[in-house]
Amino acid sequence: MIAQPMKHQFALGVDVGGTSSRWALMDSAGSDIAHGDGPGFSGAELLAPTGFDRVRQCVEQLASTVPAGADSVYAGVTGIGAGSAALQSIFARAFRLPDAAVSIASDVEIACRAAFTPGEGYLVYAGTGSIAAFIDETGALQRAGGRGVLLDDAGGGYWMAREALRRVWRREDESPGAWQHSPMAQRLFNAVGGDSSIFSARFLMERDRGEVGRLALIVAECAEVDGLARDILRDAGGELARLANAMVGRFGQRPVTIAGRAALMHELIQHAARARIAPDVPVNWRTLEAHVAAAKCAVERLRTNTTDKERQHGIS
Repeated sequence: MIAQPMKHQFALGVDVGGTSSRWALMDSAGSDIAHGDGPGFSGAELLAPTGFDRVRQCVEQLASTVPAGADSVYAGVTGIGAGSAALQSIFARAFRLPDAAVSIASDVEIACRAAFTPGEGYLVYAGTGSIAAFIDETGALQRAGGRGVLLDDAGGGYWMAREALRRVWRREDESPGAWQHSPMAQRLFNAVGGDSSIFSARFLMERDRGEVGRLALIVAECAEVDGLARDILRDAGGELARLANAMVGRFGQRPVTIAGRAALMHELIQHAARARIAPDVPVNWRTLEAHVAAAKCAVERLRTNTTDKERQHGIS
């Protein structure tokens, strides 16, 4: 049988965090076609009806920014485990694909693959939340932390924002009116809507995790002029070091990569983390292109599907 020419195919990789998402589009040869940004969300939002609608809208908005139709989609999403049938269907409908053409994984797995080959090293990632991950030699994903911002995720952006508000109000207990002399407190109160604790509490309760996490930028921007901000950044570094040390203690000494927008937010975080990790453990700080790693996974899936179809039709 004579092989028929196949239409040009595209593979899309998406890295979804609580604050924003990034995507990369490649052709079937693995060449870059386009990159872009989109809205962020958490897979955990699917547990609520209103959250389901918001996630669907976010994915549809993301799909509208991709310049060419995707034939294979691989998405790493925060707030899920190994996968999500509901999220797979949402992506499939948004991109007009069968469910089988969409793969959903945790965002940390994609980030880990972007940092190391299996068995090579540990990733500590801090965005809105925080987590440590290790893909071992068998391909199994090992984790520490990453249990959600309501339970922990110390060292992430949400944690830094909440700590900033909490410590400002604790200082108010001891010295009422102290916030007026704190550049960080002034900016935080302006962001949450007022200088009463009810505004701080309502912001944490009513805003999504990404919006809360963005308050951490205020903490970093005030570090030069506010001692409380510096304390929070140093403590964030200590929490990220704890995650790294947990992985080293469980699986042995390997290199550590610390990544994520919150982790790279300020040098005080980096200095504090490095000081709390054993000196003989190699540590590097870098920006990961997890969306590119996801796109490469989508390309591999595309090639596998193409090969399977050719075999079914007797094409060699």
